[in-house]
Amino acid sequence: MVGGSLSCFPNPRRLDIYLVPGNPLLTRQAQKWGKCVLKSAEQKRPVRSKYILVGSTEPYSGKSATILIMARQLQKKGLDIAYGKPLGTFFSDSSNTEVDEDVEFLSETLNLQPDRLGATLAFLEPEALEKRMRGEDAIDYPRSFLESLEGVGGDVLLVEGPGDMEEGSLLGLSLPEMAKLTDASVLLVSRFQSLLGVDVLLSAKERLGDRLMGVLLNDIDPEEMTVAQETIRPFLEARGIPVLAMLPRSALLRSVSVAELAKRLNAEVLCGADKLELMVESLKIGAMNVNSALKYLSAGENMAVVTGGDRTEIQLAALETSTQCLILTGHLPPSPQILERAEEAEVPVLLVDLDTLSTVEIIERALGQVRLHEPIKVNYMGQLMEEHFALDRLLAAIGLEPVLA
Repeated sequence: MVGGSLSCFPNPRRLDIYLVPGNPLLTRQAQKWGKCVLKSAEQKRPVRSKYILVGSTEPYSGKSATILIMARQLQKKGLDIAYGKPLGTFFSDSSNTEVDEDVEFLSETLNLQPDRLGATLAFLEPEALEKRMRGEDAIDYPRSFLESLEGVGGDVLLVEGPGDMEEGSLLGLSLPEMAKLTDASVLLVSRFQSLLGVDVLLSAKERLGDRLMGVLLNDIDPEEMTVAQETIRPFLEARGIPVLAMLPRSALLRSVSVAELAKRLNAEVLCGADKLELMVESLKIGAMNVNSALKYLSAGENMAVVTGGDRTEIQLAALETSTQCLILTGHLPPSPQILERAEEAEVPVLLVDLDTLSTVEIIERALGQVRLHEPIKVNYMGQLMEEHFALDRLLAAIGLEPVLA
């Protein structure tokens, strides 16, 4: 029994034998000892933080973004916030230790002290998962998870769950398993893509039961917002699934910085190194003749334009439009004329040692992932949550009163 004295029990190390239901050794005396232990533990156990487990129905739905803004809102209410991400997904490039980049970013942004951070127990990388399947990793992750939370203080502990309902099962730390282990309230973030997404939420409710305290519907197409508000919200509410927010789709939130693209493409920055914070919202491929290119590129906004390093006329056309960065493939450097014009237009030029198809695939994956590591995104997400998120309803669901009005 964690946190309690076992002095009243003759052999504390074997308490599990005595307290197993149906064990013939569970005599009246053993029951008495067990009650003594339980009472002692209850007396010494500190008041536990309220646990909110934030999960999602699919990866890159906006969990970290939701946690960050929700934590800020709770801090403004005077509540002491803690955060943990038991299963890591991205190593931080700026740390010498194995730190998840979301943990690093959120802890710095929220100014969280070490005793307000839960440990990252494992990274969901192929090598680590293979070790687990080969039996080379025998760690009891559910136990480690509970132990990692014991020293974490705060009024509210926000735990970031896996990417979907099943991820983490290999380690015994899927979203339903985490919820059961901690008896946490669950906030589910779901990208609204079609009416079929309701099936996923109904299934989640069936698996999580009363622990599902609400859902946040994210990335709703403006044309679908009326249906979402007038049909889906009442449908879910009637089935015991509170809808705490409905956030409209945003090109900005789905965008990616030029710096992030350069990192993912392992690109050489030929010019514009001081403009890598620019945000890319769309992708255009310059593979046509110059007359068609100008019309095609003029229709885009905040673009990354991918073209061959030897397509000077396409590159010049791109620099006359709403281009945030020029990405040249095949490791063919551009002419000095292009670099001079790009400097004037303040457009970064990236050179990659990849073909066009591979480059496009990497960029498309990046654009489809809602990540919140840029100040402009943080501020915009904060505005959306302030307008649409029912924070008081969440506080009521977990039985907390704000310290500050």
